[in-house]
Amino acid sequence: MLLLDSENKSIKLALCLILLYLSPLFILGENAHIRVHDNLDSNIAWYKVLKNSGQLFGGIDSVIPQVINGLPRNTFGTEFSGIEWLHHLFPSMLAYALSQTITRLFAFLGMYLLLKRHFVKKDVAYPIRVWVSLAFALTPFWPSGMLSTLGMPLALWAFMNIREGRYSWKEWLTLILLPLYSSFVLGFFFFLFAMGLLWLRDLLVKRKPNGVFFSSIVLMTVIYLLIEYRLVYSLVFPEAPTSRNEFVSSTLGFWHTIGLACKNYFLGHTHVLTLHTLVIVPLSFLVIGMLWKKKDRNETDKRYMYLFVINILLSVWYAFWFNKGWQPLKERISLLNTFNFARFHFLRPLIIYLMYAVGAFILWQKGKHWKSFVKICLIVQLIVLFCANDEIIYRVAGKPSVKQFYATEQFKEISDYIGKPKSSYRVASIGIHPVIAQYNGFYTLDSYNNFYPLTYKHEFRKIIAGELDKSPTLKKYFDQWGGRCYLFVAELGKHYEFKKDSKVKIHHLQLNTNVFKQMGGEYIFSAVPIMNANENNLELQKTFIQKDSAWKIYLYHVK
Repeated sequence: MLLLDSENKSIKLALCLILLYLSPLFILGENAHIRVHDNLDSNIAWYKVLKNSGQLFGGIDSVIPQVINGLPRNTFGTEFSGIEWLHHLFPSMLAYALSQTITRLFAFLGMYLLLKRHFVKKDVAYPIRVWVSLAFALTPFWPSGMLSTLGMPLALWAFMNIREGRYSWKEWLTLILLPLYSSFVLGFFFFLFAMGLLWLRDLLVKRKPNGVFFSSIVLMTVIYLLIEYRLVYSLVFPEAPTSRNEFVSSTLGFWHTIGLACKNYFLGHTHVLTLHTLVIVPLSFLVIGMLWKKKDRNETDKRYMYLFVINILLSVWYAFWFNKGWQPLKERISLLNTFNFARFHFLRPLIIYLMYAVGAFILWQKGKHWKSFVKICLIVQLIVLFCANDEIIYRVAGKPSVKQFYATEQFKEISDYIGKPKSSYRVASIGIHPVIAQYNGFYTLDSYNNFYPLTYKHEFRKIIAGELDKSPTLKKYFDQWGGRCYLFVAELGKHYEFKKDSKVKIHHLQLNTNVFKQMGGEYIFSAVPIMNANENNLELQKTFIQKDSAWKIYLYHVK
């Protein structure tokens, strides 16, 4: 009873700490600092663009006219996604804060249930269950991924219960609802593939067909395919080629590949950060060293060794997917280009924190001194994660707040100055991300999207061809990827956030403004002055500065 009370108190404390971690989002609102890459510079604005377009339930062939003269509606994903609805119903920052809360609470719940039922069952080891679950819930996951990775422990809990024949309606409800707040291609495709391998192992090794377990895997897969019907349609009925058809991802030599595998193993990946380097990696090698010498390994020991090996294999697979040996095959099979199979490493947050919990439990059972060591590890890992809070990281790094980034008052001034309906002209940006203009309702020729028509990419390239020729790096970046369809400038490189205190100037801009004008372009929003504007048929009309904006915008009109 005392242990149960202590565990319940620890759970309540953990939930309070999650809310404390999230508090800057609710207290500061638009003055909060959050991730820019693949977040402020893309997804958050995309949700608003889709909302304003009225095309949430748009047809398969519908387009969003605000972006690149008609961006396919399918680019924005399914309307049956929870995060789409949050941003449809609430202002951007409130929707973002609510999404973070939902994801982290269910991440904690899922990992706790999984550990308690299957991996760390002993009552006395409750600190491991609670504090590893809290640590997992505080990892800096990619925000728009929702429960795509952080929901995997909850799914695994349900699948393992069903596999063992110890389940109720709760497990089935979990498998039905999780697809509504996660992504198939950004996590659960790879998870369900792994579950399929587990079922196949049971069939071949244990001679157990386990129809119920197999049915649960099929059920969740079918639900995802129904929800992601837009993706399924584009794969089954491919139409015009998209920018993804020109992806060249496999370019690495052998030693570069080995280096990338090591980097991924020790440091992780930006979209599935686990911050495991300082505490979890040393602990994992300590435990594997002990087990290596141990002759009589129990079930917990074997599980740990499986997790340790899987963790290594996932990093190796991630790196080797980009090895140049794949490229001939990718050129023949377009699916290998358009779908990123390297993302099996999205399973790593689940594997790493399961390994952390099981490894800590193995040490915990070795006696008093080891218990103290484990407690120190649990505390230090939580400190690491709290110090990595977005508000701390991005404020210290000098990144703009949400309000400063989107600069709505400043862009309203620009709109009022132009004085025409935004749908009647097109703009593009230099030195800032195009989504800033999109967020503020402008119709842009430039954009950052997962995929868009290949014909548009080729047409837009004519505008920046002169700049690409001056920079092999930018040329490769655009031609072999092209997700960022930007007005690239060789003098600026791959930098898109020149704040108003910047002293940078562009001296030798070389744009084809005739093509820009043919595509409907009239204005360029530049975060830095263009010294040879006249040579590019550009006329500076006005400079806009606003105290709550991170930018100084030079408004150029195409003559």
